[in-house]
Parts: sequence; structure tokens; C-alpha cells
Amino acid sequence: MSDRTNAAISGITPNSLSGEYERQRQVVEQLLSRVRTAYLGKVVAVSQNGTVEGIGTLDVQPCVSQLDGTGTVVEHGIVHTVPYLRIQGGSNAVILDPQPGDIGLVVVCDRDTSSARANRDVSAPGSLRKFDMSDSVYVATVLSGPPSQYVLIGPNGIDIVSPVRIRMLAPTIIMQADDQIGLQAGASVDTAAPVIGLDGAMTQGDGGFGGGAHIRSTLTADQDVVGGGKSLHDHTHRDSEGGTTSPPL
Repeated sequence: MSDRTNAAISGITPNSLSGEYERQRQVVEQLLSRVRTAYLGKVVAVSQNGTVEGIGTLDVQPCVSQLDGTGTVVEHGIVHTVPYLRIQGGSNAVILDPQPGDIGLVVVCDRDTSSARANRDVSAPGSLRKFDMSDSVYVATVLSGPPSQYVLIGPNGIDIVSPVRIRMLAPTIIMQADDQIGLQAGASVDTAAPVIGLDGAMTQGDGGFGGGAHIRSTLTADQDVVGGGKSLHDHTHRDSEGGTTSPPL
């Protein structure tokens, strides 16, 4: 390996110690090299997996390896118990926990955060360490493959896609549209409630899913029921003498 390459790796050049300024600059550069600010990290393990319980932690391995003075690549070890970002305000949150294999941005706090994390409050630093990887925080995934479950917000609207299920749970759920709400299922649409109210005309279509209606209990109509153009309330029958009967009483 050339002297120039060795110098680039070690940070020491033939002129590094040629004068007081160069010596001081070399000292400053060596000290700055120990200041960790942010790095790309690969998630190895996660303590939570989409659960509502408190924000978990993860184990992460820095993606950019180290180089020794001879240029030999030395991988970083695993940084354990790293807290990660969850979008939360008070008791409101969007739960999207990182997954093993994600590669994301990890920032390094400037002081020891162990006491503040343990107490979840303002605390004295746990030690005198500064800019140490032990005080890392996983901020967000930045390198990953295409998702199979996602919320897409684009110029054509919002898509919520899941290959498993989508569930909404609340005391009251309101779906409101100025134009149209469409429900479509490949197998069935089940609606269950003690009372189901419909305010509007009902139409049975003649498309591929068209068919009859089956009601297991009594059907009650306050006005009338019409079948094949005949009124259930006002219909008549032919009598034996060729006349017509009176409507149902």
C-alpha cells in the first residue's frame, strides 16, 4: 500500500508533525474522529413488534465498517438496547416499529442518556461519556425494499393497503362522503348490530353479484309490498263467478 494511501487512512502525513500548527491540527482531528454524530445502522433485533405497549428498543449494527492504520476493514459490534422513534404525542401514537433487516439513520446523543431513559424524566448524566454509540437513537428507516402493507398519500388520493386485514375500533366511526361510498368484497359483506337503519332508497342491481333476498324473520312494511307489479295491500283475485274479490282487509 502506498504512503499516500496509508496517510489517508491513518490521518497522518509527512507534514503532520512539521510545525506547531500541524501538530495541533493533528490533535484536533484525532479528537474529532472520536465524536460520533450519526450513522447508518442495520436492525438486528427488536423488542417490540407492532404492540401497543410502551416504545421498545432494538439492537443495531453500524453499516459503515472501521479501518485500522493498515487499511484492514474491521466491522463494528452490535449496539444493544437502542431506543427508536415512535410518532407519539401524549396518548396518541402511530405505531410502526422497525423490523430486523431495516437500515436506518441512527443519531448519537452528545451526553450519557442512560439515567434519563431509566427515569423518563430530567436526570443527571449517567457518566461523563460524550458522543458515544451507547447513546444512540434509531430515527427512521432509510433503506428498505418495497412494502406490502402501507398507507400511500399521493396526488390521486390516499390508499390503505394490507395483505392481512384492516380494522377500525372506536366507540363511534363515521364514514362521510359528498358523492359516493362503495363497498365491494370478493366473498361477502357482513353487517351486525342490534339496530340497522337505512335512510334512502334501496336498489338491487343486476350485475354479476345480483340475486334474490332472503330474510329469516318477519318482514314488516308500514305502507305496501309490491311484487311483479302487484300490490300486497291492494291486490284482488278472480272469484268463481268471473268477478273480482275485494282487496285484503
